[in-house]
Amino acid sequence: MSAGRLGELLVRENLISVQQLRKAQEEQQKTGTRIGSALIKVGAIEEHKLTDFLSKQYGVPAINLKDFEIDPEIVKLVKKDVAQKHLVIPVNRAGQSLIVAMSDPSNIYAVDDLKFTTGYNIEPVVASEPSIREAIEKHYAEKGPSLDEILGAADEQVEVAEDEEDEVDVKAAEEAPVVKLVNLILVDAIRKGASDIHVEPYEKDFRVRFRIDGMLYDVMRPPMKLRNAITSRLKIMASLDISERRLPQDGRIKIKTTGKEMDFRVSVCPTLFGEKVVLRLLDKSNLQLDMTKLGFDAEPLKWFKDAIDRPYGMVLVTGPTGSGKTTTLYSGLTALNQPDVNISTAEDPVEFNFAGINQVQMHDDIGLNFAAALRSFLRQDPDIIMIGEIRDFETAEIGVKAALTGHLVLSTLHTNDAPGTVSRLLNMGIEPFLVTASLNLILAQRLARRLCPACKKPAKNIEEQALLDAGVPPDKVGGFTLYEKAGCRECNDRGYRGRVAIYEVMPFWDGLKELVINGASAAELKQEAIRLGMQTLRMAALGKMMAGMTTLEEVVGNTAPDRF
Repeated sequence: MSAGRLGELLVRENLISVQQLRKAQEEQQKTGTRIGSALIKVGAIEEHKLTDFLSKQYGVPAINLKDFEIDPEIVKLVKKDVAQKHLVIPVNRAGQSLIVAMSDPSNIYAVDDLKFTTGYNIEPVVASEPSIREAIEKHYAEKGPSLDEILGAADEQVEVAEDEEDEVDVKAAEEAPVVKLVNLILVDAIRKGASDIHVEPYEKDFRVRFRIDGMLYDVMRPPMKLRNAITSRLKIMASLDISERRLPQDGRIKIKTTGKEMDFRVSVCPTLFGEKVVLRLLDKSNLQLDMTKLGFDAEPLKWFKDAIDRPYGMVLVTGPTGSGKTTTLYSGLTALNQPDVNISTAEDPVEFNFAGINQVQMHDDIGLNFAAALRSFLRQDPDIIMIGEIRDFETAEIGVKAALTGHLVLSTLHTNDAPGTVSRLLNMGIEPFLVTASLNLILAQRLARRLCPACKKPAKNIEEQALLDAGVPPDKVGGFTLYEKAGCRECNDRGYRGRVAIYEVMPFWDGLKELVINGASAAELKQEAIRLGMQTLRMAALGKMMAGMTTLEEVVGNTAPDRF
Protein backbone atom coordinates (compact mmCIF):
# COMPACT_ATOMS: atom_id res chain seq x y z
CA MET A 1 0.00 0.00 0.00
CA SER A 2 1.48 3.36 -0.97
CA ALA A 3 1.94 6.16 1.57
CA GLY A 4 -0.66 8.27 -0.21
CA ARG A 5 -3.15 5.40 -0.29
CA LEU A 6 -2.68 4.64 3.43
CA GLY A 7 -3.19 8.30 4.36
CA GLU A 8 -6.32 8.57 2.20
CA LEU A 9 -7.84 5.43 3.74
CA LEU A 10 -7.18 6.64 7.29
CA VAL A 11 -8.82 10.00 6.49
CA ARG A 12 -11.78 8.23 4.86
CA GLU A 13 -12.26 6.07 7.97
CA ASN A 14 -12.13 9.24 10.15
CA LEU A 15 -9.15 7.86 12.05
CA ILE A 16 -7.10 10.99 11.22
CA SER A 17 -7.89 14.45 9.87
CA VAL A 18 -6.59 16.00 6.63
CA GLN A 19 -4.55 18.48 8.73
CA GLN A 20 -2.92 15.61 10.66
CA LEU A 21 -2.07 13.86 7.40
CA ARG A 22 -0.41 17.02 6.05
CA LYS A 23 1.57 17.40 9.28
CA ALA A 24 2.70 13.77 9.04
CA GLN A 25 3.72 14.24 5.41
CA GLU A 26 5.86 17.24 6.44
CA GLU A 27 7.45 15.10 9.17
CA GLN A 28 8.00 12.32 6.62
CA GLN A 29 9.87 14.70 4.30
CA LYS A 30 12.06 15.94 7.18
CA THR A 31 13.00 12.55 8.64
CA GLY A 32 12.66 10.17 5.67
CA THR A 33 10.49 7.73 7.66
CA ARG A 34 7.39 5.98 6.30
CA ILE A 35 3.99 7.61 6.60
CA GLY A 36 2.78 5.23 9.33
CA SER A 37 5.73 6.08 11.57
CA ALA A 38 5.29 9.81 10.86
CA LEU A 39 1.58 9.64 11.79
CA ILE A 40 2.47 8.02 15.14
CA LYS A 41 5.26 10.54 15.81
CA VAL A 42 3.06 13.62 15.28
CA GLY A 43 0.36 12.08 17.49
CA ALA A 44 -2.22 11.69 14.71
CA ILE A 45 -2.96 8.06 15.59
CA GLU A 46 -1.98 5.62 18.32
CA GLU A 47 0.31 2.72 17.40
CA HIS A 48 -2.18 -0.05 18.26
CA LYS A 49 -5.00 1.64 16.28
CA LEU A 50 -2.80 1.86 13.18
CA THR A 51 -1.78 -1.82 13.38
CA ASP A 52 -5.43 -2.87 13.92
CA PHE A 53 -6.43 -0.86 10.83
CA LEU A 54 -3.62 -2.37 8.71
CA SER A 55 -4.55 -5.84 9.98
CA LYS A 56 -8.12 -5.41 8.72
CA GLN A 57 -6.97 -3.93 5.40
CA TYR A 58 -4.52 -6.72 4.63
CA GLY A 59 -6.53 -9.52 6.23
CA VAL A 60 -3.54 -10.71 8.28
CA PRO A 61 -3.11 -10.85 12.10
CA ALA A 62 -1.59 -7.95 14.03
CA ILE A 63 1.15 -8.48 16.62
CA ASN A 64 2.43 -6.36 19.52
CA LEU A 65 6.18 -6.97 19.44
CA LYS A 66 6.68 -5.38 22.88
CA ASP A 67 4.72 -8.25 24.47
CA PHE A 68 6.30 -10.97 22.33
CA GLU A 69 9.50 -12.83 23.24
CA ILE A 70 11.36 -13.82 20.05
CA ASP A 71 13.64 -16.87 20.12
CA PRO A 72 17.23 -15.80 19.18
CA GLU A 73 17.46 -18.90 16.93
CA ILE A 74 14.48 -17.61 14.92
CA VAL A 75 16.11 -14.19 14.53
CA LYS A 76 19.21 -15.84 13.02
CA LEU A 77 17.13 -17.12 10.07
CA VAL A 78 17.00 -13.59 8.60
CA LYS A 79 20.22 -11.60 8.21
CA LYS A 80 20.41 -8.17 9.81
CA ASP A 81 20.91 -6.31 6.51
CA VAL A 82 17.81 -8.00 5.00
CA ALA A 83 15.73 -7.18 8.10
CA GLN A 84 16.82 -3.53 7.95
CA LYS A 85 16.37 -3.26 4.19
CA HIS A 86 12.75 -4.46 4.22
CA LEU A 87 11.93 -3.41 7.80
CA VAL A 88 10.89 -6.90 8.92
CA ILE A 89 11.69 -9.26 11.79
CA PRO A 90 11.01 -13.03 12.04
CA VAL A 91 8.92 -13.92 15.10
CA ASN A 92 8.17 -17.64 14.89
CA ARG A 93 8.43 -20.80 12.77
CA ALA A 94 5.76 -23.40 12.02
CA GLY A 95 6.99 -26.36 9.95
CA GLN A 96 8.13 -24.95 6.59
CA SER A 97 6.57 -21.55 7.27
CA LEU A 98 8.33 -18.55 8.78
CA ILE A 99 6.09 -15.96 10.46
CA VAL A 100 7.49 -12.49 9.80
CA ALA A 101 6.36 -9.15 11.29
CA MET A 102 6.10 -6.45 8.60
CA SER A 103 4.77 -2.90 8.52
CA ASP A 104 3.65 -3.45 4.89
CA PRO A 105 2.58 -7.07 4.18
CA SER A 106 1.65 -6.07 0.60
CA ASN A 107 5.37 -5.65 -0.23
CA ILE A 108 5.75 -8.71 -2.50
CA TYR A 109 9.42 -7.89 -3.20
CA ALA A 110 10.22 -8.22 0.51
CA VAL A 111 8.25 -11.48 0.78
CA ASP A 112 10.02 -12.95 -2.30
CA ASP A 113 13.44 -11.86 -1.02
CA LEU A 114 12.79 -13.44 2.39
CA LYS A 115 11.52 -16.64 0.78
CA PHE A 116 14.65 -16.86 -1.40
CA THR A 117 17.18 -16.09 1.38
CA THR A 118 15.58 -18.29 4.09
CA GLY A 119 14.12 -21.18 2.09
CA TYR A 120 10.86 -20.92 4.06
CA ASN A 121 7.32 -20.01 3.04
CA ILE A 122 6.64 -16.53 4.42
CA GLU A 123 3.52 -15.80 6.49
CA PRO A 124 3.31 -12.03 7.20
CA VAL A 125 1.81 -10.47 10.31
CA VAL A 126 1.38 -6.70 10.83
CA ALA A 127 3.37 -4.64 13.34
CA SER A 128 4.04 -0.91 13.53
CA GLU A 129 7.22 0.50 11.99
CA PRO A 130 8.57 1.95 15.29
CA SER A 131 8.11 -1.40 17.10
CA ILE A 132 9.87 -3.30 14.26
CA ARG A 133 12.80 -0.84 14.34
CA GLU A 134 13.02 -1.27 18.11
CA ALA A 135 12.94 -5.07 17.79
CA ILE A 136 15.67 -5.04 15.10
CA GLU A 137 17.83 -2.81 17.31
CA LYS A 138 17.25 -5.11 20.30
CA HIS A 139 17.65 -8.53 18.67
CA TYR A 140 20.44 -7.75 16.22
CA ALA A 141 22.51 -5.72 18.68
CA GLU A 142 26.19 -6.63 18.79
CA LYS A 143 26.74 -8.72 21.90
CA GLY A 144 29.80 -7.30 23.62
CA PRO A 145 31.64 -8.82 26.58
CA SER A 146 29.67 -9.04 29.83
CA LEU A 147 30.31 -6.77 32.80
CA ASP A 148 31.89 -9.66 34.75
CA GLU A 149 34.26 -10.38 31.83
CA ILE A 150 35.28 -6.72 31.58
CA LEU A 151 35.86 -6.39 35.32
CA GLY A 152 37.80 -9.67 35.36
CA ALA A 153 40.08 -8.48 32.58
CA ALA A 154 40.49 -5.12 34.32
CA ASP A 155 41.48 -6.83 37.57
CA GLU A 156 44.20 -8.74 35.72
CA GLN A 157 45.59 -5.76 33.80
CA VAL A 158 45.21 -2.89 36.28
CA GLU A 159 47.38 -3.74 39.28
CA VAL A 160 47.67 -0.41 41.13
CA ALA A 161 49.63 -0.01 44.35
CA GLU A 162 48.20 2.58 46.74
CA ASP A 163 51.26 4.85 46.47
CA GLU A 164 51.51 4.53 42.66
CA GLU A 165 47.98 5.53 41.70
CA ASP A 166 48.99 8.87 40.20
CA GLU A 167 51.61 7.37 37.89
CA VAL A 168 49.63 4.35 36.69
CA ASP A 169 46.41 6.34 36.34
CA VAL A 170 46.83 7.60 32.73
CA LYS A 171 48.14 4.29 31.42
CA ALA A 172 45.29 2.38 33.10
CA ALA A 173 42.73 4.73 31.60
CA GLU A 174 43.80 3.67 28.11
CA GLU A 175 43.70 -0.09 28.83
CA ALA A 176 41.07 -1.95 26.81
CA PRO A 177 39.03 -3.26 29.80
CA VAL A 178 38.64 0.24 31.29
CA VAL A 179 37.68 1.67 27.88
CA LYS A 180 35.10 -1.11 27.44
CA LEU A 181 33.74 -0.61 30.96
CA VAL A 182 33.24 3.15 30.47
CA ASN A 183 31.60 2.54 27.07
CA LEU A 184 29.32 -0.05 28.70
CA ILE A 185 28.26 2.47 31.38
CA LEU A 186 27.44 5.15 28.78
CA VAL A 187 25.51 2.80 26.46
CA ASP A 188 23.64 1.20 29.38
CA ALA A 189 22.54 4.66 30.58
CA ILE A 190 21.15 5.45 27.10
CA ARG A 191 19.37 2.09 26.91
CA LYS A 192 17.76 2.52 30.34
CA GLY A 193 16.61 6.07 29.60
CA ALA A 194 18.74 7.69 32.33
CA SER A 195 18.98 11.48 32.53
CA ASP A 196 22.21 11.54 34.59
CA ILE A 197 25.13 9.26 35.45
CA HIS A 198 26.87 9.67 38.84
CA VAL A 199 30.37 8.17 39.25
CA GLU A 200 31.14 8.53 42.96
CA PRO A 201 34.29 7.69 44.99
CA TYR A 202 34.13 7.13 48.77
CA GLU A 203 36.73 6.04 51.34
CA LYS A 204 36.07 2.31 50.97
CA ASP A 205 33.57 2.18 48.14
CA PHE A 206 33.16 3.26 44.52
CA ARG A 207 29.76 3.27 42.87
CA VAL A 208 27.94 4.22 39.67
CA ARG A 209 24.32 5.43 39.84
CA PHE A 210 21.80 6.37 37.15
CA ARG A 211 19.00 8.92 37.58
CA ILE A 212 15.93 7.47 35.86
CA ASP A 213 12.62 9.37 35.93
CA GLY A 214 14.00 11.66 38.63
CA MET A 215 15.17 8.88 41.02
CA LEU A 216 18.74 7.63 41.56
CA TYR A 217 19.41 3.87 41.31
CA ASP A 218 22.63 1.94 42.09
CA VAL A 219 23.74 0.13 38.93
CA MET A 220 27.36 -0.84 39.48
CA ARG A 221 30.14 -0.98 42.08
CA PRO A 222 33.45 -1.29 40.20
CA PRO A 223 36.60 -2.30 42.15
CA MET A 224 38.31 0.53 44.06
CA LYS A 225 41.50 0.01 42.05
CA LEU A 226 39.65 1.20 38.91
CA ARG A 227 38.53 4.45 40.54
CA ASN A 228 41.18 6.76 39.08
CA ALA A 229 41.36 4.89 35.76
CA ILE A 230 37.60 5.28 35.12
CA THR A 231 37.64 8.96 36.14
CA SER A 232 40.64 9.64 33.89
CA ARG A 233 39.02 7.81 30.96
CA LEU A 234 35.93 10.00 31.26
CA LYS A 235 38.12 13.13 31.47
CA ILE A 236 40.06 12.06 28.37
CA MET A 237 36.79 11.53 26.46
CA ALA A 238 35.58 14.99 27.56
CA SER A 239 38.92 16.63 26.54
CA LEU A 240 39.62 17.73 30.13
CA ASP A 241 42.96 18.15 31.92
CA ILE A 242 43.60 14.77 33.58
CA SER A 243 46.54 16.13 35.60
CA GLU A 244 44.29 18.70 37.36
CA ARG A 245 42.51 17.06 40.28
CA ARG A 246 42.05 19.99 42.67
CA LEU A 247 39.62 22.14 40.67
CA PRO A 248 36.15 21.48 39.16
CA GLN A 249 36.09 21.01 35.38
CA ASP A 250 33.32 20.92 32.76
CA GLY A 251 33.34 19.31 29.33
CA ARG A 252 31.32 17.39 26.77
CA ILE A 253 31.40 13.89 25.30
CA LYS A 254 29.75 13.05 21.98
CA ILE A 255 29.24 9.41 21.02
CA LYS A 256 27.35 7.68 18.22
CA THR A 257 25.32 4.62 19.14
CA THR A 258 22.33 2.79 17.63
CA GLY A 259 22.43 5.12 14.65
CA LYS A 260 22.10 8.40 16.56
CA GLU A 261 24.44 10.91 18.15
CA MET A 262 24.26 11.43 21.90
CA ASP A 263 25.81 14.27 23.90
CA PHE A 264 26.92 13.98 27.52
CA ARG A 265 27.54 17.13 29.56
CA VAL A 266 30.39 16.25 31.95
CA SER A 267 31.02 17.87 35.35
CA VAL A 268 34.03 16.84 37.45
CA CYS A 269 34.17 17.93 41.10
CA PRO A 270 37.00 17.13 43.57
CA THR A 271 35.72 15.41 46.73
CA LEU A 272 37.44 14.10 49.86
CA PHE A 273 38.26 10.69 48.33
CA GLY A 274 38.71 11.50 44.64
CA GLU A 275 36.88 13.19 41.81
CA LYS A 276 33.13 12.74 41.43
CA VAL A 277 31.95 12.78 37.81
CA VAL A 278 28.35 13.56 36.84
CA LEU A 279 27.25 13.20 33.23
CA ARG A 280 23.98 14.70 31.97
CA LEU A 281 22.55 12.89 28.92
CA LEU A 282 21.36 15.24 26.19
CA ASP A 283 19.27 13.40 23.60
CA LYS A 284 17.79 15.85 21.10
CA SER A 285 15.71 13.10 19.49
CA ASN A 286 13.77 12.73 22.77
CA LEU A 287 13.37 16.47 23.32
CA GLN A 288 9.64 17.22 23.31
CA LEU A 289 9.15 20.62 21.65
CA ASP A 290 5.45 20.34 20.78
CA MET A 291 3.68 22.43 23.44
CA THR A 292 0.46 20.45 23.07
CA LYS A 293 2.31 17.31 24.25
CA LEU A 294 4.14 18.82 27.23
CA GLY A 295 1.26 18.18 29.64
CA PHE A 296 -0.58 21.52 29.59
CA ASP A 297 -4.33 21.55 30.11
CA ALA A 298 -6.24 23.40 27.37
CA GLU A 299 -6.83 26.77 29.09
CA PRO A 300 -3.35 27.18 30.67
CA LEU A 301 -1.82 26.30 27.28
CA LYS A 302 -3.90 29.06 25.64
CA TRP A 303 -2.69 31.53 28.31
CA PHE A 304 0.95 30.54 27.74
CA LYS A 305 0.65 30.82 23.95
CA ASP A 306 -1.05 34.22 24.25
CA ALA A 307 1.75 35.46 26.52
CA ILE A 308 4.61 34.43 24.18
CA ASP A 309 2.71 35.72 21.13
CA ARG A 310 2.78 39.29 22.50
CA PRO A 311 5.40 41.57 20.89
CA TYR A 312 6.89 42.59 24.24
CA GLY A 313 6.81 41.80 27.95
CA MET A 314 8.34 39.13 30.19
CA VAL A 315 7.42 35.44 30.57
CA LEU A 316 9.05 33.69 33.56
CA VAL A 317 9.28 29.93 34.12
CA THR A 318 10.04 28.85 37.68
CA GLY A 319 10.77 25.59 39.47
CA PRO A 320 13.61 23.57 41.02
CA THR A 321 16.59 22.18 39.09
CA GLY A 322 15.56 19.32 36.80
CA SER A 323 11.87 20.28 36.64
CA GLY A 324 11.85 20.75 32.85
CA LYS A 325 12.05 24.57 32.72
CA THR A 326 14.53 24.53 29.81
CA THR A 327 12.30 22.19 27.77
CA THR A 328 9.31 24.51 28.27
CA LEU A 329 11.35 27.55 27.18
CA TYR A 330 12.79 25.68 24.18
CA SER A 331 9.28 24.64 23.12
CA GLY A 332 8.17 28.27 23.29
CA LEU A 333 11.20 29.44 21.30
CA THR A 334 10.61 26.72 18.68
CA ALA A 335 7.05 27.99 18.18
CA LEU A 336 8.38 31.56 17.82
CA ASN A 337 11.36 30.70 15.59
CA GLN A 338 10.40 32.25 12.23
CA PRO A 339 12.60 33.74 9.44
CA ASP A 340 11.37 37.29 10.22
CA VAL A 341 12.28 37.15 13.94
CA ASN A 342 15.69 37.71 15.60
CA ILE A 343 16.05 35.44 18.65
CA SER A 344 19.08 35.54 20.99
CA THR A 345 19.64 33.35 24.05
CA ALA A 346 22.12 33.53 26.94
CA GLU A 347 22.51 30.04 28.45
CA ASP A 348 24.69 28.32 31.04
CA PRO A 349 25.19 25.79 29.61
CA VAL A 350 23.79 25.61 26.05
CA GLU A 351 22.15 22.16 26.18
CA PHE A 352 20.76 21.86 22.64
CA ASN A 353 21.53 23.93 19.57
CA PHE A 354 18.75 25.09 17.24
CA ALA A 355 19.00 26.44 13.70
CA GLY A 356 17.83 30.05 13.44
CA ILE A 357 18.45 30.91 17.12
CA ASN A 358 21.60 32.81 18.22
CA GLN A 359 22.74 30.96 21.33
CA VAL A 360 25.52 32.30 23.60
CA GLN A 361 27.39 30.20 26.19
CA MET A 362 28.16 32.01 29.47
CA HIS A 363 31.77 32.22 30.74
CA ASP A 364 31.83 33.86 34.17
CA ASP A 365 35.62 33.53 34.41
CA ILE A 366 36.09 36.06 31.58
CA GLY A 367 33.19 38.30 32.58
CA LEU A 368 30.61 36.93 30.14
CA ASN A 369 27.64 36.57 32.47
CA PHE A 370 23.90 36.92 31.89
CA ALA A 371 23.93 40.69 32.47
CA ALA A 372 26.84 41.25 30.06
CA ALA A 373 25.23 39.06 27.38
CA LEU A 374 21.90 40.84 27.83
CA ARG A 375 23.51 44.26 27.35
CA SER A 376 25.15 42.99 24.15
CA PHE A 377 21.87 41.54 22.86
CA LEU A 378 20.14 44.92 23.16
CA ARG A 379 22.66 46.32 20.66
CA GLN A 380 21.95 43.44 18.25
CA ASP A 381 18.44 44.49 17.12
CA PRO A 382 16.64 41.62 18.93
CA ASP A 383 12.95 40.73 18.82
CA ILE A 384 13.02 37.91 21.40
CA ILE A 385 15.57 37.37 24.18
CA MET A 386 15.93 34.27 26.36
CA ILE A 387 17.97 34.53 29.58
CA GLY A 388 18.95 31.18 31.06
CA GLU A 389 18.35 32.35 34.64
CA ILE A 390 17.73 35.61 36.51
CA ARG A 391 20.12 35.34 39.47
CA ASP A 392 20.73 38.94 40.56
CA PHE A 393 19.36 42.49 40.53
CA GLU A 394 21.48 43.56 37.55
CA THR A 395 20.16 40.81 35.24
CA ALA A 396 16.58 41.31 36.47
CA GLU A 397 16.77 45.09 35.94
CA ILE A 398 18.10 44.84 32.37
CA GLY A 399 15.52 42.10 31.56
CA VAL A 400 12.64 44.23 32.86
CA LYS A 401 13.85 47.29 30.91
CA ALA A 402 14.17 45.17 27.74
CA ALA A 403 10.59 43.93 28.24
CA LEU A 404 9.40 47.53 28.60
CA THR A 405 11.21 48.74 25.46
CA GLY A 406 9.55 46.47 22.92
CA HIS A 407 11.23 43.09 23.39
CA LEU A 408 9.78 39.73 24.40
CA VAL A 409 11.93 38.35 27.26
CA LEU A 410 11.78 34.71 28.39
CA SER A 411 13.68 33.54 31.46
CA THR A 412 13.77 31.20 34.47
CA LEU A 413 13.85 31.88 38.19
CA HIS A 414 14.11 29.63 41.25
CA THR A 415 10.96 29.98 43.37
CA ASN A 416 8.47 27.49 44.78
CA ASP A 417 5.37 28.69 42.93
CA ALA A 418 4.14 31.34 40.47
CA PRO A 419 2.89 33.94 43.02
CA GLY A 420 6.17 33.66 44.95
CA THR A 421 8.05 34.83 41.85
CA VAL A 422 6.67 38.35 42.28
CA SER A 423 8.04 38.51 45.86
CA ARG A 424 11.41 37.27 44.61
CA LEU A 425 11.64 40.07 42.01
CA LEU A 426 10.62 42.68 44.60
CA ASN A 427 13.21 41.32 47.06
CA MET A 428 15.86 41.63 44.35
CA GLY A 429 15.12 45.35 44.25
CA ILE A 430 12.81 45.71 41.23
CA GLU A 431 10.18 48.40 41.81
CA PRO A 432 6.55 47.16 42.02
CA PHE A 433 5.39 49.43 39.15
CA LEU A 434 8.13 47.94 36.88
CA VAL A 435 7.07 44.38 37.80
CA THR A 436 3.40 45.07 36.96
CA ALA A 437 4.28 46.87 33.72
CA SER A 438 6.66 44.20 32.37
CA LEU A 439 5.24 40.78 33.40
CA ASN A 440 2.99 38.92 30.94
CA LEU A 441 2.84 35.54 32.67
CA ILE A 442 4.54 33.36 35.29
CA LEU A 443 4.62 29.58 34.97
CA ALA A 444 5.69 27.18 37.75
CA GLN A 445 6.30 23.53 36.99
CA ARG A 446 7.26 20.14 38.40
CA LEU A 447 7.81 16.67 36.96
CA ALA A 448 6.00 13.65 38.44
CA ARG A 449 6.76 10.06 37.53
CA ARG A 450 4.24 8.60 35.08
CA LEU A 451 2.70 5.20 35.88
CA CYS A 452 3.71 2.43 33.49
CA PRO A 453 0.59 1.91 31.33
CA ALA A 454 1.45 -1.78 30.87
CA CYS A 455 1.26 -2.74 34.55
CA LYS A 456 -0.48 -0.04 36.60
CA LYS A 457 -3.23 -1.42 38.81
CA PRO A 458 -6.15 0.02 40.82
CA ALA A 459 -4.97 1.09 44.27
CA LYS A 460 -6.22 -0.73 47.34
CA ASN A 461 -6.45 0.33 50.97
CA ILE A 462 -6.32 4.07 50.25
CA GLU A 463 -8.45 5.84 52.86
CA GLU A 464 -10.83 8.58 51.76
CA GLN A 465 -9.30 10.88 54.38
CA ALA A 466 -5.88 10.61 52.68
CA LEU A 467 -7.43 11.85 49.43
CA LEU A 468 -9.23 14.69 51.21
CA ASP A 469 -6.00 15.66 53.03
CA ALA A 470 -4.21 15.76 49.67
CA GLY A 471 -6.78 18.25 48.37
CA VAL A 472 -9.21 16.11 46.34
CA PRO A 473 -12.62 17.90 46.39
CA PRO A 474 -15.14 15.93 48.52
CA ASP A 475 -17.55 15.62 45.57
CA LYS A 476 -14.81 13.97 43.46
CA VAL A 477 -13.82 11.31 46.04
CA GLY A 478 -15.05 7.94 44.79
CA GLY A 479 -15.75 9.30 41.33
CA PHE A 480 -12.46 8.14 39.77
CA THR A 481 -10.13 5.14 39.78
CA LEU A 482 -6.95 5.66 41.78
CA TYR A 483 -3.99 3.67 40.43
CA GLU A 484 -0.75 2.50 42.03
CA LYS A 485 2.54 1.16 40.67
CA ALA A 486 3.10 -2.55 40.03
CA GLY A 487 6.19 -3.45 37.96
CA CYS A 488 6.85 -5.34 34.72
CA ARG A 489 9.49 -5.96 32.05
CA GLU A 490 8.50 -2.77 30.21
CA CYS A 491 9.44 -0.53 33.16
CA ASN A 492 12.24 -2.72 34.63
CA ASP A 493 9.95 -3.52 37.59
CA ARG A 494 9.94 0.11 38.74
CA GLY A 495 6.21 0.68 38.12
CA TYR A 496 6.91 4.03 36.47
CA ARG A 497 7.94 4.86 32.91
CA GLY A 498 8.71 8.44 31.96
CA ARG A 499 7.47 11.61 33.63
CA VAL A 500 4.52 13.95 33.25
CA ALA A 501 4.77 17.72 33.62
CA ILE A 502 2.60 19.59 36.13
CA TYR A 503 1.99 23.29 35.47
CA GLU A 504 0.80 26.29 37.46
CA VAL A 505 0.16 29.05 34.90
CA MET A 506 -0.53 32.57 36.22
CA PRO A 507 -1.25 35.28 33.64
CA PHE A 508 -0.63 38.70 35.15
CA TRP A 509 -4.25 39.83 35.32
CA ASP A 510 -5.18 43.44 36.20
CA GLY A 511 -6.51 42.32 39.58
CA LEU A 512 -3.06 40.93 40.47
CA LYS A 513 -1.32 44.13 39.32
CA GLU A 514 -3.41 46.18 41.75
CA LEU A 515 -2.49 43.85 44.63
CA VAL A 516 1.25 44.11 43.81
CA ILE A 517 1.11 47.93 43.73
CA ASN A 518 -0.69 47.84 47.11
CA GLY A 519 2.02 45.62 48.62
CA ALA A 520 0.02 42.37 48.91
CA SER A 521 1.74 39.17 50.14
CA ALA A 522 2.39 36.08 47.99
CA ALA A 523 -0.48 34.27 49.78
CA GLU A 524 -2.91 37.08 48.90
CA LEU A 525 -1.72 37.01 45.27
CA LYS A 526 -2.26 33.23 45.21
CA GLN A 527 -5.79 33.51 46.59
CA GLU A 528 -6.74 36.13 44.00
CA ALA A 529 -5.12 34.16 41.15
CA ILE A 530 -7.13 31.06 42.12
CA ARG A 531 -10.29 33.16 42.22
CA LEU A 532 -9.49 34.41 38.70
CA GLY A 533 -9.05 30.85 37.40
CA MET A 534 -5.46 29.77 38.09
CA GLN A 535 -4.90 26.07 38.73
CA THR A 536 -2.21 25.53 41.41
CA LEU A 537 0.52 22.90 41.17
CA ARG A 538 -1.34 20.68 43.65
CA MET A 539 -4.63 21.04 41.70
CA ALA A 540 -2.87 20.20 38.42
CA ALA A 541 -1.12 17.19 40.01
CA LEU A 542 -4.41 15.88 41.43
CA GLY A 543 -5.90 16.22 37.93
CA LYS A 544 -3.13 13.99 36.52
CA MET A 545 -3.71 11.50 39.36
CA MET A 546 -7.49 11.37 38.76
CA ALA A 547 -6.78 10.81 35.03
CA GLY A 548 -4.73 7.70 35.96
CA MET A 549 -1.36 9.14 34.92
CA THR A 550 0.39 9.19 38.30
CA THR A 551 0.01 8.16 41.94
CA LEU A 552 -1.03 9.85 45.19
CA GLU A 553 2.54 9.32 46.42
CA GLU A 554 3.94 11.36 43.49
CA VAL A 555 1.35 14.13 43.97
CA VAL A 556 2.23 14.55 47.66
CA GLY A 557 5.98 14.21 47.03
CA ASN A 558 6.17 16.81 44.26
CA THR A 559 3.67 19.52 45.21
CA ALA A 560 2.85 21.48 48.37
CA PRO A 561 -0.72 21.59 49.71
CA ASP A 562 -2.77 24.75 49.05
CA ARG A 563 -3.01 26.38 52.47
CA PHE A 564 -3.66 30.06 53.10
